[in-house]
Amino acid sequence: MTEAAGSSPWRVTLPHSAEAVPLARALVRSALAHVEESTHSETAELLTAELVANAIQHTGGDHPIELVVVLLPTGCQVEVHDGDPAPPGNLSQPGDMPDPWEEDGRGLLLISTLSSACGHRATDQGKAVWFTLPAV
Repeated sequence: MTEAAGSSPWRVTLPHSAEAVPLARALVRSALAHVEESTHSETAELLTAELVANAIQHTGGDHPIELVVVLLPTGCQVEVHDGDPAPPGNLSQPGDMPDPWEEDGRGLLLISTLSSACGHRATDQGKAVWFTLPAV
């Protein structure tokens, strides 16, 4: 993750429950209110909600979920860390995305389509799934 010079990431540990989604959206909204360059706050909130909901749905409740928001000179980067090392799917190749008409799987398609970049990486505790959005 690349951080802006002098910028500290916003970090919060979220509960492994549905209450985490509105908390994550509020943190992203608060973080983006502090940037000089406007960023697509509504898009950032939507994509963050998707990442957090996926982490809750696809991981066990015995590992915390962490939200990290980094304000960049050119926008923002949001990461959701969870305790499951299994990749969430291939975010970098839309051809490997689930069928958009299926009931599940559209969150990754939204993230891949609406972000300027996205992906996942292994961490010591599991994985981090991330996206970036440019300033507007």
